[in-house]
Amino acid sequence: MAEEERYLALSGERITLQRRHHSASCREFQNSVVLSAAIFITLIGLLMYLHFVKIDQESLLIVGSLGIQMTSSFASGKESTTFIEMSQVKDVVINEAIYMVNLICCQKVIYYLCILLQDPMEPHVVSEVVPLFQSSKPRLDCLVQVYKSCQEILEQRKKS
Repeated sequence: MAEEERYLALSGERITLQRRHHSASCREFQNSVVLSAAIFITLIGLLMYLHFVKIDQESLLIVGSLGIQMTSSFASGKESTTFIEMSQVKDVVINEAIYMVNLICCQKVIYYLCILLQDPMEPHVVSEVVPLFQSSKPRLDCLVQVYKSCQEILEQRKKS
């Protein structure tokens, strides 16, 4: 049997206390405001994660005469697009990094594709490194295919 009683919280808000008698030696008390607030905060956190963090798809569009467009599609449907003019692109390379799997012993070498941007004042100097596919983290064999395609387009641009 469940009973409900209404009380006021310290802040003056109305709260409901639910009391259930399961047996003579077992009773359950539930404050619905606290439970509702916990559920609400959890839902808000999940929505924020889906909208700002969880990336479902990443794409790279490279057009030799225009530039490179990177698009990330989030689980919520939101999309984030970045465009880099081809005049800013120095090269596309595969980089390697040492990744700490855990603090005790394990390290791993990972590979990632990145765009090298040239300094407008000094074209032979790299001003920025822009990593690609940071969420999906494709393996080296996949990165090599994308790298080769990018290099073909960059070579065509240099010839013209």
